[in-house]
Amino acid sequence: MALDRRIVELYDEYTHKPLDRRVFMNRLLAIAGTTAAAEAALALLEPNYAQAQQVAPDDARITATRFDQTVDGVALKGYLVTPKAQAKRGGVLVIHENRGLNPHIEDITRRMALEGFTALGLDFLTPLGGTPADPDAARALFPQLSVESVVTQGRAALKYLAARPDANGKTGAVGFCWGGGAVNDLAVSVPELAAGVVFYGRPPDLAKVPQIKARLLIQQAGRDTRLVQMLPDYEKALKAAGVQYEAIVYPDVDHAFMNDTSAERYDAGTAKQAWAKTVAFLKAGTGTA
Repeated sequence: MALDRRIVELYDEYTHKPLDRRVFMNRLLAIAGTTAAAEAALALLEPNYAQAQQVAPDDARITATRFDQTVDGVALKGYLVTPKAQAKRGGVLVIHENRGLNPHIEDITRRMALEGFTALGLDFLTPLGGTPADPDAARALFPQLSVESVVTQGRAALKYLAARPDANGKTGAVGFCWGGGAVNDLAVSVPELAAGVVFYGRPPDLAKVPQIKARLLIQQAGRDTRLVQMLPDYEKALKAAGVQYEAIVYPDVDHAFMNDTSAERYDAGTAKQAWAKTVAFLKAGTGTA
């Protein structure tokens, strides 16, 4: 089923504005024409965590645990996954979309551990009570989350990852959507960050770009016009500051093309390519074999 582009764009507006659910459903029905067509469209757009799981929580190659620690007075909660292989390795902070730490991000965290990293999926909504089960409730919390809170939590998490007994002292971060913007904010505020990967995330404050010490990989979706239009100014600032970076705009894919819980927006070929680049980039940046 190929969806009307207006429906995909409406769903992106619903996800990012965010629209009230009732307003969204009324507008969806107006485009779809019938309740059955609207429900079919939603089935392709809304997350299906069970079908998209790639790595089981009890996979024998990893150890996955709930994470609850205080670092430098900052309360951190999340999902920590380590490979069973005994080796010094880099740590990677996995930063969620504006739905919070959900099963999809936990699966991404497990995938990252299978690549040889200590991976921490941090719940950045912890100061607001943690990620709620209802994604609409989760989205509603993000406007209350300050950049300062995000940077404070991220800095503490990166310090934890760098100081572990199995760590080589180097850290990276990868973030999706809201999390991509958070990676940029960490890059300008946490000089210890060695490498950052941004998936369809907004730029940071361009005036702070000269503070970036990390190498950056910025991956955007060609149909995500709002973010693509922001990229040239960000690149200009990165070049002027001498920041090592690579920016890629993948053609003919939607925002959230990496999110395999959303059948309509997920693009398997692009996702595979972007993931391979992400892993190679983070391995090089953190010195992980």
